[in-house]
Amino acid sequence: MTDQVTLTIDNQTVTVDNGTTILKAAQHIGIQIPTICYHDYCTANALCRLCVVEVQGARLLIPACVGTVSEGMVVNTKSERVMRARRTILELLDSAVDLSEAPDIQALMAEYTVNHQRFPEANRREFPVLDDNPMYIRDYAKCVLCWRCVQVCAEDAQYTFALNFSERGFNTRIATFWDKPMPETTCVFCGQCVGVCPTNALKPKREWLLEQGHSPQETMAMTRSERKRLVGRRA
Repeated sequence: MTDQVTLTIDNQTVTVDNGTTILKAAQHIGIQIPTICYHDYCTANALCRLCVVEVQGARLLIPACVGTVSEGMVVNTKSERVMRARRTILELLDSAVDLSEAPDIQALMAEYTVNHQRFPEANRREFPVLDDNPMYIRDYAKCVLCWRCVQVCAEDAQYTFALNFSERGFNTRIATFWDKPMPETTCVFCGQCVGVCPTNALKPKREWLLEQGHSPQETMAMTRSERKRLVGRRA
């Protein structure tokens, strides 16, 4: 097996290391493939399928974040079939999820000329805001199930495993085990899940309280944790 392979992406030739993903190979020559679930510091799982590309000879569209290059591969990242697939994915998300605080996805919807009325009778994913700790809130009506928060809470970063998927199909959601309040889980409130969320489904508690109209003084009072004073024992 050779150390490098040469392929063509959008009529441009590129040589990269064997095992490189199509996504990274495209970036190598300045071609940006859109993603939602992908994050540079998370394991790629090809959940959102927005990064699909057309590979000559392949029957199905290939997710670029996990599909690897091969010698002589010919890739089209902007074919009519690819553009239609991405547009449909964005329209489905728009029909079911509150994307009002997802600027990157909003920009993609504009780029792909999304029809916001494509699925007028679609069910909306509606969940109450979960406010059960002083650090952050969970608004899963905005969740696109990208899995980033689950991954950084698990083996990609923190190894605390406080979050996971719950239920199936359209009712799938991110949750704690047995739906326990966050302080009763293994969560250490590191904030990494908040940091990787692309839609503000996870948001710092203080930011959320300010948006609700609370003053800075009220916000500080509502999120201040009582700290126990440690008293050293005398020898």
